[in-house]
Amino acid sequence: MRPEGYDYDTHSRLAGPLTEPSGSAYRVQYTKLLSKEPHRIRAVLLMTLAPLLTGALLVYLVWPTHWVEREGADTWLVGLDITMLIAIGLIELFMVVNVVSVAHATMVARDPVPVVAEPGTRVAFLTTYVPGKEPLSMVRATLEGATRLRHTGRLDIWLLDEGDDDQAKALCAELDVRHFTRAGVPEWNRPKGVHKARTKHGNYNAWIAKHGGEYEFLASVDTDHVPLPNFLERMLGYFRDPDIAFVVGPQVYGNYTAPVTKAAESQQFLFHALIQRAGNRYRAPMFVGTNNVVRIAAVKQIGGLHDSITEDMATGFELHRHRNPRTRAHWRSVYTPDVLAVGEGPASWTDFFTQQMRWSRGTYETLFKQYWKAPFTMPWGRLFSYTLMLVYYPMTAVNWLLGIVSCVLFLWFGASGTEVTASVWLMLYSDAAALQVGLYLWNRRHNVSPHEPEGSGGLAGMAMSALSAPIYLKSLGAALLRLPCRFVVTPKGGDASPDRLLTFRIHLSWTVVLASSLIASFVLGHSHVAMRTWTVLAMAISLAPVGVWAFTRYRERRASAAAYRLGRQAAAAAAARLTDSKEPALGPQPTPAPSVSGTTTGGN
Repeated sequence: MRPEGYDYDTHSRLAGPLTEPSGSAYRVQYTKLLSKEPHRIRAVLLMTLAPLLTGALLVYLVWPTHWVEREGADTWLVGLDITMLIAIGLIELFMVVNVVSVAHATMVARDPVPVVAEPGTRVAFLTTYVPGKEPLSMVRATLEGATRLRHTGRLDIWLLDEGDDDQAKALCAELDVRHFTRAGVPEWNRPKGVHKARTKHGNYNAWIAKHGGEYEFLASVDTDHVPLPNFLERMLGYFRDPDIAFVVGPQVYGNYTAPVTKAAESQQFLFHALIQRAGNRYRAPMFVGTNNVVRIAAVKQIGGLHDSITEDMATGFELHRHRNPRTRAHWRSVYTPDVLAVGEGPASWTDFFTQQMRWSRGTYETLFKQYWKAPFTMPWGRLFSYTLMLVYYPMTAVNWLLGIVSCVLFLWFGASGTEVTASVWLMLYSDAAALQVGLYLWNRRHNVSPHEPEGSGGLAGMAMSALSAPIYLKSLGAALLRLPCRFVVTPKGGDASPDRLLTFRIHLSWTVVLASSLIASFVLGHSHVAMRTWTVLAMAISLAPVGVWAFTRYRERRASAAAYRLGRQAAAAAAARLTDSKEPALGPQPTPAPSVSGTTTGGN
């Protein structure tokens, strides 16, 4: 259900009013975000100076004259110095790439010009259901939202039921929704591939194999997403362009109450407000499975949704490598900033970490299994855009590891890859950091979230990205070792996974490494303010989710205790009133004792 008090109507029309397509051969038209900005000079300065100053810091730190030289030192210590220098260089290089990515996105981001949908098209609206994993009340809300969709053509609503559940079939009959299941069909329940059992993509591909030929377009949302009535009106028009394979919208969380949920939505700001809009520049924003419309012929051409822990990313990447057989042009995609469906986000740290683990693992799978094909089949601009998107998780993971390695090497062994003037380093670093934050804050004006307060700085999202780095590192290690990673349905509908101290075992493990290194630096006399400061900051990042969890539990316990005390006081007061209201007896009588329910044991 959508929460009250948020302006979803306005946010469902962020791309502008619907227009009639012009010309006989329609192509999607775009408007640049910068063209709407009256103070473009500030943005240009930030886009230019932030990468330049970050690059200057990199050059300064790794300049040959700043390398550490040890006369007569042991070979192993020299080797540690070299390792330290490489780590510092890579950390700063990754920072440059990240800043360039944001600056580039700021420069090229654009929105599509909405057009009226072509009447008479055949559309199937799909959502899935896993009995026992997702509450039927949530499925009802999604299907009821789908029945309110507006479309001038054939529209059938389908529930793809993994378990052939009787209650689900009864709900479909009640709402006049079509029911589909692949349960009991061996060819649609295989150990791997496009029809892999117990997976979202396997469920969709089974439906496509059975019913896909009846429709032109497949619209879908995750089970926890309720579509707005104008969902199809705002998405289908772009398919007048024959080369559009899919259209996607942003993901927002309607259960905007828990601290984790609020921070998780804020974390997605850059992707949905900027990076995806930059993808429009190259006609190739990423496929997001939470809410979208897809051209069925395009999906069939590549053999269906791909077998991956994140089937949406893998499928979108594959579509962008292929050409429309009718026009011989590469398939394109469109990202609209219109919020057209409201879903649910992770409400606990356990679910958030599971989500981040799955998203990052899917990115690594795309990099390892698909990316090598792109230089031979994908336009260079599109490849550049995808590269900037795909390197985020591995760069964040490796940056965390290199930062820890640098701290350990210095604090334990006194290794130092570079020697620079502290005042110059501090000046360059503080200026570069200020420009990076300034660029981030400037882009907050493009936020598409209807939930975050206007003018908010998004600091919770920045913090959420930082403390996710250990999760991305673990996921990267598992991908490199090819450890199995099964698809896990995120608990929904108030069934959030409970948090325990073990939920934070990854972060606590890194805290132990950092704390022991910090203590060792005092014992061994390896004193450097910057390195100790970085160690303390890394420890703060590692302990932040534990602290938030502990504080939240403390507040909940205090609230429960206060509610319990108020309840006891109210019960006692009610019992006293009932006692005082008794008619006096003829003779001495015992005082009636209140029962558990607050009423008296004797009659009136």
